[in-house]
Amino acid sequence: MLKQGDQAPHFALPNQDGIEVALNDLLGRVLVLYFYPKDNTSGCSLEAQDFTALLEEFDLNGASIVGISPDSQKSHKRFIENKQLQIMLLSDQEKVVASKYGAFGEKKLYGKTYEGIIRSTFIIGEDGKILETFYNVKAKGHAQKVLERLKELKGKSGEEKRS
Repeated sequence: MLKQGDQAPHFALPNQDGIEVALNDLLGRVLVLYFYPKDNTSGCSLEAQDFTALLEEFDLNGASIVGISPDSQKSHKRFIENKQLQIMLLSDQEKVVASKYGAFGEKKLYGKTYEGIIRSTFIIGEDGKILETFYNVKAKGHAQKVLERLKELKGKSGEEKRS
């Protein structure tokens, strides 16, 4: 698992339009990077729609939002269209990036253990360092919690600059 202060692992993945997007392309402003299990499922739809609903507030606080799942770019495109999403989605079909971020591993459901995506979110600073991690999150209300934490972090960095 990653922690605050760690360098965010590099990645280059195709987005919903088949365009390869690398971490370096997204730096220069704060990045909210979230991993979710599957397009068009109830929890994942709720989380993506919540991030979309709060997109303007994230933007006003200097942050971009990008979601990653093992789904294909075609699936992402349908998901965006079906749910009217306004966030970029990246396809990590081999789960390599999810593994680097500690967002793929052992899960339990109804007493059975299996490997899968662990719903996780990372706030990554403009310099590529991890500012905050959220592992094993619940979809409901998560986007709001991330926004609140982003505002707290922004307040702290503003205080540090003034001191």
